[in-house]
Amino acid sequence: MEKLHFSYPGQQAPGDFTPILVGVVGSGNLEVMLEPSTRSAQCTVDITTSARGFSPIWEAVLQDFHERHGLAGIAISINDMGATPAVVSLRLDQAAAELPATAKVKP
Repeated sequence: MEKLHFSYPGQQAPGDFTPILVGVVGSGNLEVMLEPSTRSAQCTVDITTSARGFSPIWEAVLQDFHERHGLAGIAISINDMGATPAVVSLRLDQAAAELPATAKVKP
């Protein structure tokens, strides 16, 4: 298992919301949890993955997500069992779609 951490300056805070969980950890899949962050105004991402050595790909997928959504004050946890970048992006977008409406429009 490999653990990765990324942090992005936030632009759009969703406010208070109940944690959001999408996906399921299983062969070739992952789960994504979004929670309000009590530690930071940034968007932090913690990943636990079974696939070692893919940090640059994770970074690219997360950068793309952040450019599209610009979330702030949120903690994202990802548990991965070898999902492809397309599946990671899909799950992140599904989770973001569940946020309160005020967080869905990037300024």
